Amino acid sequence: MRSTGGRPVSDDSGGRKYDPDAAHAFPDERLNEVLPVLLDDPEVTTYLEAQNVNAVTRKGYNDHGPKHIEIVRNRALRLYDLLKAGGCEFNGARQQGLAEGDEAVIVALAATLHDIGHVVHRDEHAYYSIPLAADLLDRFLPQFYGTEEVVRMKAETLHAILTHHTEEDPLTMEAGVIRVADALDMERGRSRIPYEKGGRGINTLSSQAINDVALKPGDGKPVLVEIEMVNAAGVYQVDNLLKAKLEHSMLEDQIRIVAVNTKADDQLVERIEL
Repeated sequence: MRSTGGRPVSDDSGGRKYDPDAAHAFPDERLNEVLPVLLDDPEVTTYLEAQNVNAVTRKGYNDHGPKHIEIVRNRALRLYDLLKAGGCEFNGARQQGLAEGDEAVIVALAATLHDIGHVVHRDEHAYYSIPLAADLLDRFLPQFYGTEEVVRMKAETLHAILTHHTEEDPLTMEAGVIRVADALDMERGRSRIPYEKGGRGINTLSSQAINDVALKPGDGKPVLVEIEMVNAAGVYQVDNLLKAKLEHSMLEDQIRIVAVNTKADDQLVERIEL
């Protein structure tokens, strides 16, 4: 279904939940067919739970399980929708001879599976995610696609999974969406576990400083990312981690990022813009 005015994914200005019944700026029929099956798949749901054991239980890092994946997938679809509404042309599915409606499916699949390599190890997890996701996609995709389409959908999904890691540069807009959406899971709840365990490193403290992230239609660029900080430590999340993900994402010229410190008694940094 297409919107007449390029309306975003949902009426929620932050785009926190993908709504299949909302009007979208892209053909959403295939996504709405695939996504419910993906979310109910027992193998997928078990991976999302198991991948938190190494990351959280054993290493004490922030959440990389079902909640992180839900946030990244919803923000990836929100970001994709805003980019489409802004007239951006995606190249991944198109260059493989796939349909425009397959772009959103690639985004949803890659967002859901990008961290499953954590079940092997937190370190270098993007590389471990590739063989695990490949096997899963070989089983899952034939429900919706013929053999040739399965191969091409698998290829694009794996590319997007691998390049969410900053060591590898995305070659498609779809992959760039995953890379940026992964970094947009940055609010204070992201660092709850390491903070409660006494962690006071810059990653934890900067996450605690981010109160809210909202994705909106931009003025001059398709997407505006508004970030509310409650102290200056949040600058590290924005200027180091998010900036690193945005660079070489193929989306640098399409996204404006504005972070504002809203705490009146801490004006060391009032506002930064990327």
